[in-house]
Amino acid sequence: MLECDEVCTFVSNHQRPLWIWLAMDRHTRRIVGCFLGPRDTLGAYGLWHSLETPYLDAVCDTDRLAADKSVVFGGLHRIGGTQPIERLNATLRARVAHLVGRSLSFCRRQSHLETVVWLFIHQYNASFP
Repeated sequence: MLECDEVCTFVSNHQRPLWIWLAMDRHTRRIVGCFLGPRDTLGAYGLWHSLETPYLDAVCDTDRLAADKSVVFGGLHRIGGTQPIERLNATLRARVAHLVGRSLSFCRRQSHLETVVWLFIHQYNASFP
């Protein structure tokens, strides 16, 4: 079972938002998918394509974003039940200074932001047995 959500940040300036799409395995609490892109169907497809094959048939809990509904079809999509991934988003914002809202510490380059996010993901996933 998956939980999917997105977090907003900025690249270069506050007029250029970028969304970090995350997918978490509900049972293991590990992050199993990540994509950085727009908050639309393209971003949802990017997250879906970042998942490993066993997760493509999993039930996916999301918020009410219309882009999620266009990617996760039928009985595999459920709305609600995203509290653990929302908590992960708060942890991500607390530990990665570039994601703190209303701050001057946003990334100048998207490649730098991607590196920082992937380092967090690998460290976070390594903390589980």
